[in-house]
Parts: sequence; structure tokens; C-alpha cells
Amino acid sequence: MKHPRGFTLIEILVVVVIIGVLAVGAVLTLGTAKRDDALETEAHRLESLIDFAREHAELTTREFGLRCEGDRYVFLAFDPRRGLWAEANSDDSLRERTLPVGLRLRLRVEGREVLLRPPKENEALLPQVMLFSNGDVTPFELTLGREGSPLAAVLATDDAGAIHLTLPGETASR
Repeated sequence: MKHPRGFTLIEILVVVVIIGVLAVGAVLTLGTAKRDDALETEAHRLESLIDFAREHAELTTREFGLRCEGDRYVFLAFDPRRGLWAEANSDDSLRERTLPVGLRLRLRVEGREVLLRPPKENEALLPQVMLFSNGDVTPFELTLGREGSPLAAVLATDDAGAIHLTLPGETASR
């Protein structure tokens, strides 16, 4: 007469290890599918810099602007004596910044898509978004996204001129 045999300790341990490996893989996949830390970091940085430039414009009674070029952006300041826009290099915070590899900008100003390209040789630098010294800002929607991914962060103005950041997975709070 044969006795029914149960599972050995080794067989149970192998099954537990396999289940553990599958669970870790699933958690890591779900965690990275809905978040992009570099994207979120750059979106928060850009939001903070726009707020800083806007406050700086009000405090110094100077007009500032934002110029985007696809994978980079720079803040410009208007020089009323020369009547020209130039990089706002009086403050290192407003220097030109290049986005991490794979991140791109898209810009809509007053509802129209803007072609983001570097200026041609001897072409004057002009901002696409104005940050006026009275606190007003050009209505815009700036999308920061990763190439080949549906994830995107959106910085946009509302009807009152306030700037709101919507991160991937969030709904717009307007």
C-alpha cells in the first residue's frame, strides 16, 4: 500500500521564490509605468523658474520672457535702452537650460502651436512667452514630454493668469 506523499520543503521554497520574483517584477513595472522622475523634476524646476522670473520682473520693473527651443529653454530680459531682448544673465538661476536626453518641449501660445527652433544666424532673440513687470503673463500651455511615451507634464495659465502644473496621472485642476 502506497502512502500519499505531500510536497517537500525544497519544492515549496522554489514556488515561494518564483512567486516573489514575479511579484517584484510586477511592482517595478507598475511603479515605473506611471511615473517619470526626470520628467517630474524638470516640470517642477520649470514651474519654479517661471514663478521666479515673474516675481523678478515685478520687483525690478523689467520685462522678461521665456524662449523655448525643443530641448532647451532660456529666459530673456528686455533692455529698453537698446530696444533688444538678451539672455537674462544677471541672475544665474535664469540661465539657459538643456533638458535631459529624451525630454522635449511643446508650446501653445494663445491657443496656437509654436514652432520651436533655434534662432538663425544674426536673428534677434525673441521670447515666445512674455512675463510682464505688472505681473501679467502671455496665456500659454507648455507641455514637457518624453519621446516615445504618452507621459507628459503640462504647465498652463488659467483665465486669471495663474500658472498651474499638471503631472502625469493627475487631472487638470482648473
